[in-house]
Amino acid sequence: MSYVMVARWRPREGEADKIEAILRELVPAIRKEPGCRHFTVHRGRDAETGEFLLYEIYASEQAFREHQQTEHFKRLVLGEAVPRLAMRERRAYTIADDI
Repeated sequence: MSYVMVARWRPREGEADKIEAILRELVPAIRKEPGCRHFTVHRGRDAETGEFLLYEIYASEQAFREHQQTEHFKRLVLGEAVPRLAMRERRAYTIADDI
């Protein structure tokens, strides 16, 4: 059963461009993970918040857990991005067709 993660990131003031640069490095690495089915990053049109929306689909919840153990996740997300965020919200879903 597919595992969907939707994350919203709001950078701290002045950090949006750095977050975008981190994501540009992160996305190709995630897309190469064997359990990743889809990974898209959206940048909000509201320049005030500079918010990002990450839409991720993994083959399973286990594949998502394995994603969180990768070197690139630990270094880029936990090490570089999270300290620059004012808000990080994550919600897990199942694709309705898979129910």
